[in-house]
Amino acid sequence: MLYREVGQYKTSYAADMAIFPILQDRIAVAIILLIAFVVIPLLGNDFLLNSVLIPFLIFSLAAIGLNLLTGYAGLLSLGTGAFMGVGAYACLKLTTGLPQVNIVICILASGFFSAAVGALFGLPSLRIKGFYLAVATLAAQFFLEWCFTRIPWLYNNSVSGAIEVPLRTFAGIPITGPTATSLTRYLTVLSIVVVMTWVAANLVHGRIGRMWMSVRDMDLAAELIGIRLLRAKLLAFAVSSFYCGVAGAMLVFLWYGGAEANVFNINQSFLILFMVIIGGLGTLIGSYFGAALIYILPIGLRAIPAAFGLPIRPATAEQLTFVIVGVLIIIFLVQEPNGLARLWQIAKQKLRVWPFPY
Repeated sequence: MLYREVGQYKTSYAADMAIFPILQDRIAVAIILLIAFVVIPLLGNDFLLNSVLIPFLIFSLAAIGLNLLTGYAGLLSLGTGAFMGVGAYACLKLTTGLPQVNIVICILASGFFSAAVGALFGLPSLRIKGFYLAVATLAAQFFLEWCFTRIPWLYNNSVSGAIEVPLRTFAGIPITGPTATSLTRYLTVLSIVVVMTWVAANLVHGRIGRMWMSVRDMDLAAELIGIRLLRAKLLAFAVSSFYCGVAGAMLVFLWYGGAEANVFNINQSFLILFMVIIGGLGTLIGSYFGAALIYILPIGLRAIPAAFGLPIRPATAEQLTFVIVGVLIIIFLVQEPNGLARLWQIAKQKLRVWPFPY
């Protein structure tokens, strides 16, 4: 009886198309944000912030980027890891070339470089799609990986060939570098992810989102009603790569503190793709569900048995993770192609009609 749409009247088209049209949803989101911004910083330890929440938020943002392309525009990409690498290396060049600029601005600006590269490799999407488009983006993955290791200018001619994160502060508080605390980096990542998720939600609920979904459902019919396919597909590649580039920059600058080129290999691309598949194509909340399941699963496999006095080796936990993720992918593709997000929608619908089944 607490979750009802009855009596919540909408007096405008904007209210009817709102992201959270039901009052209870808005209250739930406010509670989640309150916990994320207030409760967790007060009660969370360094392990929770640095090893669980920061990577979870970063991978969620990367999954949102791929979901905008694959789930909403229907364009399959296997180059997510490479586009994340473009953002990381672009952020390195910006921070070293413009040391006086705020590091958060550099992280966000690095997404534009990734968007340009993504749009460039998205040009073949007008002529090819499906498996052939996936192969084209796979070629982009391997080409960009080669650039990361073979062009010394990208990593400032470092002897190690790795990205070395410099110390950057804001109002005297270190945000990146060895002296930056886990709490500062967590709040920075959380703020960026919340804002970019809000922007993505408005995109998919507006004209651009409807354009992408029409291209996804039937591109020929979309072209017949006046949608320009090239512009729509390139925009999807650009926006998706922008999100992945920002996620890649945060991955290195706000979590790892330094990285080599193999961080952005093909395994990273498949990891993000699995998050989208399991979480749910065409839903933003599914990106969070998929990231939570795939990233936190290995941590749980090590922590839960140890709590009962049955510790398992990290290698065993990693192999079990591969097996469980593979089985889940098969199950969801066969039984529930819309992933965990669809199960969440079903649970909400049952709650809205409870205790009456009809």
